[in-house]
Amino acid sequence: MSDRTIRIRQAVTNNLDHLDLDIRRGLLVVIAGVSGSGKSSLVFDTIAAEAGAELNETYPPFTRNRLPKWTRPEAGSIEGLSPVIVIGQRRLGGNARSTVGTVTDTWTYLRLIFSRLSKPHVGESSAFSFNDPSGMCPTCSGIGEVVAPDVEKFLDLGRRLDEGAIVLPGFGEGRYWYRKYAELGVFAVDAPLGDWPREHVDALLYGGRWAESLAVEVPKDYEGVADRFERIYLRTSETVSERKLKTVAEFTRSTMCPDCHGERLNAAARSATVDGRTVGELARIEIPELRDVVARLGRTEVASVAAALLERLDAMDGIGLGYLHLARATSSLSGGESQRIKAVKHLGSSLIEMLYVFDEPTVGLHPHDVAAMVEVLCRLRDRGNTVLVVEHDPAVMACADEIIEIGPGPGRDGGRLVFQGSFRGLLDSDGPTGRALRAPAPTTPTPRSPTGWATIVNARTNNLDGVTVDIPRGVLTVLTGVAGSGKSSLAAELSAQHGAITIGQKPVSANRRSTPITYTGIAQALRRHFSRITGAAVGLFSANSDGGCPVCKGLGIVYTDLAFMDVQETTCPTCQGARFTAEALAHTVDGLSIADVEHLTVSEAIDRLAEPAIRSRLVHLDRVGLGYLALGQPLNTLSGGEAQRVKIAKELRDAIEPSIYLLDEPTTGLHLSDTARLISVLYDLIDHGHTVVVIEHNLEVIRVADWLIDLGPGPGRHGGRVLYTGLVDGIGDTSTGRALRE
Repeated sequence: MSDRTIRIRQAVTNNLDHLDLDIRRGLLVVIAGVSGSGKSSLVFDTIAAEAGAELNETYPPFTRNRLPKWTRPEAGSIEGLSPVIVIGQRRLGGNARSTVGTVTDTWTYLRLIFSRLSKPHVGESSAFSFNDPSGMCPTCSGIGEVVAPDVEKFLDLGRRLDEGAIVLPGFGEGRYWYRKYAELGVFAVDAPLGDWPREHVDALLYGGRWAESLAVEVPKDYEGVADRFERIYLRTSETVSERKLKTVAEFTRSTMCPDCHGERLNAAARSATVDGRTVGELARIEIPELRDVVARLGRTEVASVAAALLERLDAMDGIGLGYLHLARATSSLSGGESQRIKAVKHLGSSLIEMLYVFDEPTVGLHPHDVAAMVEVLCRLRDRGNTVLVVEHDPAVMACADEIIEIGPGPGRDGGRLVFQGSFRGLLDSDGPTGRALRAPAPTTPTPRSPTGWATIVNARTNNLDGVTVDIPRGVLTVLTGVAGSGKSSLAAELSAQHGAITIGQKPVSANRRSTPITYTGIAQALRRHFSRITGAAVGLFSANSDGGCPVCKGLGIVYTDLAFMDVQETTCPTCQGARFTAEALAHTVDGLSIADVEHLTVSEAIDRLAEPAIRSRLVHLDRVGLGYLALGQPLNTLSGGEAQRVKIAKELRDAIEPSIYLLDEPTTGLHLSDTARLISVLYDLIDHGHTVVVIEHNLEVIRVADWLIDLGPGPGRHGGRVLYTGLVDGIGDTSTGRALRE
């Protein structure tokens, strides 16, 4: 074997079909294929997983226990690997303290400069950190905003206490905190809160002196609803879950901190200046202007720090992020912006012979911006690294040194090598990607006529400057524009002003017990179907109930804690991964056990299961191109694009009243050949009386829109204006217009 080759033999991870593959190192390699074909199984779950696991094993146990966990892939052998860096498409959500400056380390360099040069001198670099007690504003604890409980939302005065009058999570009837109030002996549990004396409502909410005035003696640990909320949700310093963040967002209100005015720092750090500017001022100017300020410092004592900062700022500007500023919260960044920021951190690295893995780096990028991303990939390759990219964009494929297509179909029909070679060779190949690239562009249909209008009035979110625009109802509207132009901000205003139903790319579940069976709601119908035909109890056909294997508790997998080593996952020796007891598996319907049903794909289940209550809920998954999913596949294994299509299928099934549907880049993760199917699904929503608004860069989707709203002309403060609104063929000389003509 050449030491310049990654050599994979007999890979069977997920749907890989005993794949043998040699990948030359030191190249930019694009992995293509239809959705669900096995691209991610090869790149992330096999190559990256093995490289990560082998590197972890070189560390001592104490360190290994704190490193990211990797599940070893199923393969005969994998050779020729090097340390791997995975740059995924997951957005940089972060917490309220995460900013562009902190996540790129540019803030670290900037505060180090201020700690050495500022007048007056206020201390070490930690004195300019809003994440350190010595630098953070004491009023807002370094958040920049004051978050206060929105107490009016805590209670529903029209309900009784035993009907859920306390609407916060954790106060349901019978729960611990419900009993603390219900069993106090003073509150009228069976009366609506609106009928209570005002002092009783105050005692329920605030405790303290209000509780002391009650006719009964309250326990010393008595805590009002508002006090408990503040303690649990607002005063915790630990990393909070997504569920807690959602609760905080729903039951609080935020205003700019009255002391630091959003700068997050204490008075000493806010007053210190370098060349007449405070650190807060520099954090709020765009990258090119900040670069010029740093370049003019000319101080030998911080020359090395300034050089490192300039290199990072140049990289951000070069990758098309010059419109950002260091104080920008990472939670406000799009998926494309997030991935480019992750890439920036590695452009200044002097490491070579690394293995970089990218997951659709053009997600969220306008065609105008793709060239900058390709340049980043080429720069990483030219430094002596191997760059593997899972991608559907032909513009990225055209720049690749080699293209590997996995397929030919999704699920069980994929996992095989379809093509390996140059882009020119791919164009002449007979695989799904080659055929899709040669296919003519879809013809533009006759635009539908709006059934009405929804007006967004005076939108000012992020960079929108008082935008007022009409959204047509009953048609397909596409929001376009370069990355950072204000599309997501305008979509957020649409949702806020008109109650749009947003279908994003967040995972549909983090629980491995959640499957297409549970998500579509056919679980109970399936169990009743088996029970009616076999005569056995319904609970016997649930892996989470009587039918679950007692050894693995219905998971099919046994987890073994090996202390400092990775947790070992093994197939359950009792049920052999079937998840059910032998008694449950003994009952069959049309030759299928309940476990066999979980191995059926959605398409197969539609053909094999005649029960209308089951078929009617599966046809929509097949309709959105997910017929290849196994009914028992955990939903936490789906890609972002697959998760979004699962949500679309659910809306197709459940939607009754005409609604506005807002989709965030629904072509994410879609192969070129799958786009037409997605468009037909969007049309289906419109045919049922709904309004569909899509944030999208895919030119095929833009071409078939009934209405276009183009934002720009640039990103950040250079955007936020409506450049064009109207029919697609009327767009002028904007970035989107030029891309359509090209």
